[in-house]
Amino acid sequence: MTRRRQQVGRAGEEAARSYLQRRGYRVAEANFRSPYGEIDLIAYQGSTLVFIEVRTRTGSSFGIPAESVTPEKLNRLKKTARFYMQSRFGRELACRFDLIAVLMDRKSMALNSLRHYRGIIG
Repeated sequence: MTRRRQQVGRAGEEAARSYLQRRGYRVAEANFRSPYGEIDLIAYQGSTLVFIEVRTRTGSSFGIPAESVTPEKLNRLKKTARFYMQSRFGRELACRFDLIAVLMDRKSMALNSLRHYRGIIG
């Protein structure tokens, strides 16, 4: 991954974290890795455990951020969430999977827009 893509990704995750915290979520972890993949943010909304995928773009030439989440990515997200719950709690818990799609300004890296999709996995 290029340095620029890493910067864009970090900026998007920071924007998502700030957004969530302003809305009362408690972020428990960021960039949790397992043998199956990575979860960008893990948070609590009240007592609900929420696994959050953050997709960040600086333009739409490759599609909008939400379009980049493939069925394979969703499957890896579910497996990683199960791994997290088993390793932290010894069991699976009721949870929710969300997506935060972030558009940043290409030059200034300022936030252009942020959209929160709740319950992306049924």
